[in-house]
Amino acid sequence: MKILDYGLSFLGSVGPENAVRFWVESRTRIIDERTNTHVDYIQCGSCKSEDTFAEKDLFKRDNYDFLPVFGPEYTAVFRRKAHLTDGYVQYQLSRESWGGQIDRMKMAQSVQCLDTTSAVRKATHAGLPLVAQTEIHDPATELRAIMEYPVKTMNINDERDLCQVDTGPVAFPDLSRRPTRLVECLSLAFVAFNVADSADFVIEAPTPIVQDDREVCRVHHYSKLVTLPTENRLYSVGN
Repeated sequence: MKILDYGLSFLGSVGPENAVRFWVESRTRIIDERTNTHVDYIQCGSCKSEDTFAEKDLFKRDNYDFLPVFGPEYTAVFRRKAHLTDGYVQYQLSRESWGGQIDRMKMAQSVQCLDTTSAVRKATHAGLPLVAQTEIHDPATELRAIMEYPVKTMNINDERDLCQVDTGPVAFPDLSRRPTRLVECLSLAFVAFNVADSADFVIEAPTPIVQDDREVCRVHHYSKLVTLPTENRLYSVGN
């Protein structure tokens, strides 16, 4: 799995009504060990609901976060409003989403594996782009996944020789089940880790808002905490 250059990677669409270009924010590869096949899901950057190409009042009044995750067959579209809604995630055929996708992703050049904390700290101080891969596995379902993402926040402590990744969102796959449409196992999450064999995730989920010991409403929020055994790899891009 070659590293993407996330500063130069986009998904375009055919259009023609809206030939939109989406910035690629993470890539999740789900590997089926039973069939020795894999599927890539491309999570794109978030935007706000808009009246595209209107003459004025471009943002919709009942506004929501909009984020697509594209797969080869199905696409998941996340629409997060201020309150909990039934249509938060919608699944649609990728070929019918904005007329189909055009791959404008580029592989990173001059990639170096950062296999020590010292190397991570050095690359961080040098201002190099950092990319992480976090691999998870469920032996019961025989599914494996690699989440790849640019490291937006890197914490380092030079005196103690420590580093910690904290970034997102990523397309997090629930490998404990095998849905008919694999895209339905994806959720949005943030990831943090400071060791090679474990990672913490905070996953977006329906979350109660409580005031004075009373639930007043529910929203979609990053609130579900999960710790998993993982294989974490860090890379720098460039010299």
